[in-house]
Amino acid sequence: MISDRERLTNLVPRTLLRLAMWSLCLIIIGWAVLYFAQFIATLRIVTLPVAVALLLTALLFPLTRRFGAMGMRPIYATWLTMIIALAVLGVTGWIIGVRANDEFPGLLDQLRVTVKSVENWLYTGPLHLQPNQISTWVDEIGRQITAQRNQITQTVLTGATVALEVLASIVLLLFVTFFLLKDGDRIWSWFLKGFGDVAPRVDRAGRVAWVTLSHYVQGTVAVAAVHGVIMGIVLAGMGVPLWAPLAVLIFLASFIPIVGIFFAGAVATLVTLGAKGPLYALIFLGVLLVEQQLENHVLQPLIVGRVLHFHPLAIILVLAVGGILAGIAGAAVAVPVAAVIYRALPELLGGDPRPALPPAPPRPGAGGPHGSEGSGAPEDSSAPEGAGNPKGPGEAGEAGGSSGGSGGPGPAGAEGKPANEESPQPRG
Repeated sequence: MISDRERLTNLVPRTLLRLAMWSLCLIIIGWAVLYFAQFIATLRIVTLPVAVALLLTALLFPLTRRFGAMGMRPIYATWLTMIIALAVLGVTGWIIGVRANDEFPGLLDQLRVTVKSVENWLYTGPLHLQPNQISTWVDEIGRQITAQRNQITQTVLTGATVALEVLASIVLLLFVTFFLLKDGDRIWSWFLKGFGDVAPRVDRAGRVAWVTLSHYVQGTVAVAAVHGVIMGIVLAGMGVPLWAPLAVLIFLASFIPIVGIFFAGAVATLVTLGAKGPLYALIFLGVLLVEQQLENHVLQPLIVGRVLHFHPLAIILVLAVGGILAGIAGAAVAVPVAAVIYRALPELLGGDPRPALPPAPPRPGAGGPHGSEGSGAPEDSSAPEGAGNPKGPGEAGEAGGSSGGSGGPGPAGAEGKPANEESPQPRG
């Protein structure tokens, strides 16, 4: 009698049936991923601070660990680490603010001169524009701003709401970073208790993820620091105003691969163009391109590439997804999150490592014991001869297996005699 399964197989080709099953699985997985991404995007005020806190913890934890190795209690080591990090941020912000306050008026004067030069070039250059044309463009821009006044006002109100969300996110970020630095191991142990029998597999995946994240963050900070210092020296050597804020902007933009440097480089090039003219802007752009190529082909592969092994196309796609879901912050954390998932997923889905086989016993007549030292593992057809096999050379393997069955490994037999007493001894 033909079953329903056989009848269905006869009606539908087997290849088409497999494709249908795979398509159904992909649809279910895509639906789950979509709803999970929407859930994360809805809770971005919580998820983004936690993600950034993990990045900061990976960056600051070596300092906390060093303080702990010096004999400090975890609470004091954590407080000292946080104070040092906040002091570095505060000093950097103060330097940027002082430089901006001193150099911004001069930048405005230089911009006026540059704008006047560009205007004269538009009149006398190859375009031969008329003054009334430029005036018409300026008036049109003013009318567009007036027409969009309500929308601009709503944007300002939305900006105030975003500012409150950013403030709350910063507070949450500091709290999460502090407790991860102080009680990270205890939090991880508590987290593993909820996975039962698969806890060892989750533990392995988590440790691989943490190593990947730490290497990525520390390597990216090193590369960004080199990038910012070199560009800051170039800007300062050219006499460009606001070189310190621009160097910090380049440093921060380097955390967003590929896309960030284009934004920061464009801003720095425009400031150089407005302050020093087109020649200095072209020189700076050339130095930026050369330094970027050195970073991509030397620094990134040596420091970060060994950990990620990501193709540039994969990085661009990950950045696009992160930017769509959570804006600039999502693009900043998209690459490390993808790297962690890429490295931890095989450990999470892979099987447990096979237990080590017991050592092979010495040959008969060698004078050594023949019992299984610490057997207690079940008999395996792939085990060496005599390790737990009662018909192996010498009967001590059976005795050792009996004693090992109680959980206590040892070289003695079941009757308390040494294993080599029942083994054949060499005769002189």
